[in-house]
Amino acid sequence: MASMLDAVDQRTKLVGENRLELLMFRLGGMQMFAINVFKVQEVVMLPKLNLMPHRHPSVAGVTHFRGRTVPVIDLSESIGMRPIDRSQPCNLIVTEYNNTVQGFMVGEVDRIINMNWNEILPPPDGTGRQHYLTAITRVNDRIVEIIDVEKVLAEISPYDTTVSDNIIDKDLLTLAKGLEVLVVDDSSVGLAQCRSTLDFMGITVHEATDGKRGLEKLKKWADEGEIVPEKLLMMITDAEMPEMDGYRLTREVREDPRLKDLYIVLHTSLSGSFNKAMVQKVGCDDFLSKFQPDKLASLIQERIRSVVNQD
Repeated sequence: MASMLDAVDQRTKLVGENRLELLMFRLGGMQMFAINVFKVQEVVMLPKLNLMPHRHPSVAGVTHFRGRTVPVIDLSESIGMRPIDRSQPCNLIVTEYNNTVQGFMVGEVDRIINMNWNEILPPPDGTGRQHYLTAITRVNDRIVEIIDVEKVLAEISPYDTTVSDNIIDKDLLTLAKGLEVLVVDDSSVGLAQCRSTLDFMGITVHEATDGKRGLEKLKKWADEGEIVPEKLLMMITDAEMPEMDGYRLTREVREDPRLKDLYIVLHTSLSGSFNKAMVQKVGCDDFLSKFQPDKLASLIQERIRSVVNQD
């Protein structure tokens, strides 16, 4: 299975083309689940686990992997299903989110599929594990459920959204009052984290839950006569989103003369090294890993300083 991931460099060619690759797997039953390949470092058979004291119920233990200690999360249990049956063959999906490495224990790993983001749809309204889905799609007429891993991780180890006092420039905080920012993210956790920081700074927050809706909002403002690059201090966009990803959204914005000067920040839990390489390719102005409120506040203040100096 590890060999399936050897050609990740080739997958960067999908960026800006509104395409992605999904790693599909099962959690014990017949239902198929998936996560984005870009977040996967390796897939191996489940190694021996060591128990940790006072661990979260969904954390099955830790393992030593390539010179580091990696927490292993029972992905089935973490989304409200039965724990993985370890008497059956199990796999470990090693991932990187927000510059941290963790493993997800799953059952059978199926394959990698290449798809267009417009084939990825928001999950239907409902209860149960729908609460842990970020999107769904169809493969061979079967529903594939794409797990909101950010939500899983936030419940196991809640993110701190507090901005440190020494980060805030009080003079800039006064200038921030009434400024507007558009945040585009399909993850409720990601939206909430951004909203918390921006609300603290007195900035008005507009939200969209995928790139298509974000672009529609921008074009609607432009159609109504708004000068969007002046209306908004910036747009903060996730990378992975149903229907239209953040890379394609950025490309669409740059190709619209009314929007092309909008300041765009890519805000994602994907690998930082990967995204920094992609920022120039798609035309973003900056990149920031998610769930770092101090860095988000600093970036906002730098942008305010830049706008003030231009004036």
